[in-house]
Amino acid sequence: QVQLVESGGGLVQAGGSLRLSCAASISIISINAMGWYRQAPGKQRELVARITRDGSTNYVDSVKGRFFISRDNAKNTVYLQMDSLKPEDTAVYYCNLDTGWSSYWGKGTLVTVSS
Repeated sequence: QVQLVESGGGLVQAGGSLRLSCAASISIISINAMGWYRQAPGKQRELVARITRDGSTNYVDSVKGRFFISRDNAKNTVYLQMDSLKPEDTAVYYCNLDTGWSSYWGKGTLVTVSS
């Protein structure tokens, strides 16, 4: 089965930046879509960013212009560059891989943004 390992989370001050990485145990070049979700305490999980096989991207309105998703097929890795971080971005961030038939999840990485 597929393994997804997130890294790059941590503590950062408001206005700072972090880059999250999601390393997949399989080749991602032909994968239908990959994305990042987040879940804040007491809140439901929401889609943050998604990238499809053809490179199309979409973002939740609250992060547009601040977050950028990208993919490195040679490294089987998806990234989420997060700039101008706000306290409301604090959450556990999860990597997701969608083959079109199955969906796989990482265990998450915690991002904490202080005021």
